[in-house]
Parts: sequence; C-alpha cells; structure tokens
Amino acid sequence: MKAKQLFELSNEELQVKLKDLKAELFNLRFKHATNQLTNPMVLVNCKRDIARVNTILRERELNISSEPVKAAAKAKKAK
Repeated sequence: MKAKQLFELSNEELQVKLKDLKAELFNLRFKHATNQLTNPMVLVNCKRDIARVNTILRERELNISSEPVKAAAKAKKAK
C-alpha cells in the first residue's frame, strides 16, 4: 500500500490496518516456516507496510507533517 493512501486514513483506520497487517505477517511467517510460501518477498512487503503505518501514526502523535515539506520542494523546483 502506498504511503499516500495511508495518509488519507484516520488514526482509527490505521490502527485497524496495523492489526490486520500484523495478523497477515504472522500467517506469512507460519507459511514460510512450513515451506508453503511461494514468494518470500511478500514477507518483506508486509513488514514495510507495517513500518509505513507505524511511521504515519508516530508522525501524527508528534504533530509532524511531511506533506508541507514536499509542497515546499515542488515550489522551489518551479523557481
């Protein structure tokens, strides 16, 4: 899932998404241990999605916004 899509979700939705991703990671690890997982990159992608959600939740907790930084960079390029 893209970070842009995650930014649009509320904190409650992100908490639910995080819970779902952790459950999915548990199942993927179990499948990997029993050699039922065909694509091991799914594990890596799931871990990255969990990290993205945790990062967004932490940014909101600290009132940090990365969106204005990107907007300022675009304005700087336009000059």
